[in-house]
Amino acid sequence: MNLRNIAIIAHVDHGKTTLIDRLLSQSGSFRENQKVAERAMDSNDLERERGITILAKVTSLNWKDTRINIVDTPGHADFGGEVERILNMVDGAVLLVDAAEGPMPQTKFVLQKALKIGLRPIVCINKIDRPDERHNEVVNEVFDLFANLDANEEQLDFPIIYGSAKQGWMADTPTGSQENMAPLFDLIVKHFQPPVVEEGPFRMLVTTIEANPFLGRVLTGRVRSGSIKANQSVKALSRDGSIAEQGRISKVLAFRGLERVPVDEAEAGDIIAISGLTTATVADTICDTTVTEPIYAQPIDPPTLTMTFRINDGPLAGKEGDKVQSRVIRDRLLREAEGNVALKVTPSVNETDAFEVAGRGELQLGILIETMRREGFELTVGRPRVVFKTDEATGEKLEPVEEVIVDVDEEYTGVVVQKLSERRAEMRDMRPSGVGRQRIVFHAPTRGLIGYQSELLSDTRGTAIMNRLFHAYAPYFGEIPGRHTGALLSNSDGDAVAYAIFNLQDRGPMFIEHGTKVYAGMIIGEHTRGNDLELNVIKGKKLTNVRASGKDEAVVLTPPIRMSLEKALAYVGEDELVEVTPKSIRLRKAILDPNERKKVSRQKEAASEA
Repeated sequence: MNLRNIAIIAHVDHGKTTLIDRLLSQSGSFRENQKVAERAMDSNDLERERGITILAKVTSLNWKDTRINIVDTPGHADFGGEVERILNMVDGAVLLVDAAEGPMPQTKFVLQKALKIGLRPIVCINKIDRPDERHNEVVNEVFDLFANLDANEEQLDFPIIYGSAKQGWMADTPTGSQENMAPLFDLIVKHFQPPVVEEGPFRMLVTTIEANPFLGRVLTGRVRSGSIKANQSVKALSRDGSIAEQGRISKVLAFRGLERVPVDEAEAGDIIAISGLTTATVADTICDTTVTEPIYAQPIDPPTLTMTFRINDGPLAGKEGDKVQSRVIRDRLLREAEGNVALKVTPSVNETDAFEVAGRGELQLGILIETMRREGFELTVGRPRVVFKTDEATGEKLEPVEEVIVDVDEEYTGVVVQKLSERRAEMRDMRPSGVGRQRIVFHAPTRGLIGYQSELLSDTRGTAIMNRLFHAYAPYFGEIPGRHTGALLSNSDGDAVAYAIFNLQDRGPMFIEHGTKVYAGMIIGEHTRGNDLELNVIKGKKLTNVRASGKDEAVVLTPPIRMSLEKALAYVGEDELVEVTPKSIRLRKAILDPNERKKVSRQKEAASEA
């Protein structure tokens, strides 16, 4: 049977997962009466809620006499570690571009990776049904992008197809027949070559890994040479050629539609999953026992952000979650780092029961924390910090810089430029991007972007779209002003009372409401001034026999500020932590005891004066 291995690559929200839904349904992969969830490939709860693809997934379909393995790749730069590895598994890529938005930062990121390894993409102009579509300009922008990324002549001669994945049609021209996806299927089979098969015994580079409750460790990759059967003896070679593990394959699984089905034997060129090994991981080569050379594995871009994950040692620890010990947290983080090569986990040098987790960005680390809290973990995390480097030649301090593209209504351009300039960003370009919209390009230090997303949305009434992409390491940009307000702290443990909150509201906006459990050292609001202030929010009204309590005026409370996980991570200062449990997100001081806090603060002041 003919075989094609392809990836769908695109910027966030340009329609990759919807396109795959249509390809699956029109190829007959679903029965007519089969119920399939919309965006079937986004199987993870967080993927469905946020509308983004986090994990790369493989599906397979038949078109005429050809089987097409399709990989749905993440479109967000924070999950770039996935994209790089996946592209090494395929022979072609369909680059999906929104007919109105045109190429975006992530389009550039994934295309750069695809061109670098020699793929010749098909360009698919999607969402042609949008009223603001501008396909001619978008095609020119895509061509310019290919040229800027040093595409060779073969790659520049890319075929173009137009259509709407949502409406289920593709055509060779923007005004072609709007019937079905057949033109795209035919183009994939015609334009992409069958996988190149190498001579020799079985070899496969592990591209993704997952833990399955029934099969154990499941490793996915493309068979480079030879064939593999269940119960066959194999070994795993690390990137340096050393033997990581020896064992037997318990199951060989092939992709058929949305399911993985066991097969007797898999041939070279096919994308498969295997189980039976216990320690082999991503970038290892699984091979026949006679093989001595590993397959070359692409090095991964370095992490740019790090956060401290530690145990929850607050007074409310263990009330909501059942996974609170540092050993359990460590095992979970190490398991995550095994499957996600863009994450690095190391024990903290400053404190016990804490771990430094370095990753590609706030979104990636935020999703890890959200996943852990849904699994029943309780932990406290510190503010994200950037990973600095030192220039070996000059000894100069370097920090990560990102290319930031903001699409915003013209009336808000001033506030965006002002706020990002305060965060040490340098404006590189500004041009119209549609009626009444501007596209502004900045180079900004990653430090300055921590927590900016929510500020941007409130400054622009939710109309701005910000996209970020790692650009390079550059000399230190200087100090960036932090939060200028202090915190309102609880001075005792108990349940907050409406009467007390009402009388303290003038000190600053509150994060809590009546009945919220509080403890000494917990941040309950934002002080309007620059210093921290301790308050008693559990003190109820004293009742006397002079009057009945019901005769008083009703207490009217200002609605509290709701802290999402992302907002909380961006809000906390250097001496503060976010406490994350399955049901709550609380802010607190790292040192809960007020006397101990003052002592440490005095020591820091003395050290800075010296």
